[in-house]
Amino acid sequence: MTSLDTGLEVRREPGKTPLVHAAPVRDIGSSVRWLTGNLPAIRAELLRSGCLLIRGLAVASTADFAMARDVLLARPAGYKEKATPRSDFGHGVYSSTDLPPSQPIRLHNENSYTLEFPGALLFGCLVAPDEGGATTVGDMRAALALLPPSLREKFGRTGWLLVRNYSEMAGLPWRTSFATDDRAVVEAYCADNMVSHEWIDDGSLRTYQRRSAIISHPGTGEQVWFNHVAFWNKWTLDAEVREILVATFGDDGLPFGTYFGDGATLSEADAGALNSAYDKVTMRESWRPGDLMLVDNILCAHGRESFRGNRSIVVSMGDPITLAGCSPTTPPSATPHQP
Repeated sequence: MTSLDTGLEVRREPGKTPLVHAAPVRDIGSSVRWLTGNLPAIRAELLRSGCLLIRGLAVASTADFAMARDVLLARPAGYKEKATPRSDFGHGVYSSTDLPPSQPIRLHNENSYTLEFPGALLFGCLVAPDEGGATTVGDMRAALALLPPSLREKFGRTGWLLVRNYSEMAGLPWRTSFATDDRAVVEAYCADNMVSHEWIDDGSLRTYQRRSAIISHPGTGEQVWFNHVAFWNKWTLDAEVREILVATFGDDGLPFGTYFGDGATLSEADAGALNSAYDKVTMRESWRPGDLMLVDNILCAHGRESFRGNRSIVVSMGDPITLAGCSPTTPPSATPHQP
């Protein structure tokens, strides 16, 4: 246990999410007052550890969660270029994901491929699963330090390239991701956000965007590994799933494809080295009803274990930050990096 200046006792143990117990609260009103009174300490801990799970609050509904969110996240952040299905409960509250319970989700930074992304995420547990289902987290300062120097150097120099295929058959269709039926709106968004695009004969869409794989936290100046390279790389997929997808869509037709920023492909060993770093920094804590977890989206990546039983985890995004304000090592572009 470590005590912050304000008296919060934070549990820090290897492999465990940093955790603090709220003082006894009876209802959402006293929970909000506790959060408000301890906000400076909570924000300080967030910069130190990258995440903090708060246990013992009376958060039992999406309305309760929204009240707590309004204390912890000063400004709302939008969800752009949607990549996973979510339920929208209104007032900026979403399900964490609607992907099947059997499908684990590897660590990633939310919206790492957009030019503006949430600086912080708030998760809340309304219903805890019977087994598994933790929202995993990992320190991306530590992950960067664990990468092989050759990979760190190349990604730092070239960035990373994301290729997306928006289809009704796999991934999300472009109408869902861009929240419009109008191709002109999609084209205008791409032009404004350094994304190149091409319309496919069957009506689907393919996009390309290059982003920096390494950025610096605007508050602390620390460099972090910030991207979806391993998360969406074909070598991270289960072997059987990869074979089916490649046989069905081809290497260039997968819902998501990631490359070095110069367009070069990653080897299986490259992807393995990235995933090994994620595995070494992964922390977890089983959910309990009423738990909140605040995550600094730059310092810390998040994921999800597979689970059994009912599970209701909600999320809100806030404190939007621009890529330009994070000292990217590679400038963003709609095309691969040219040496």
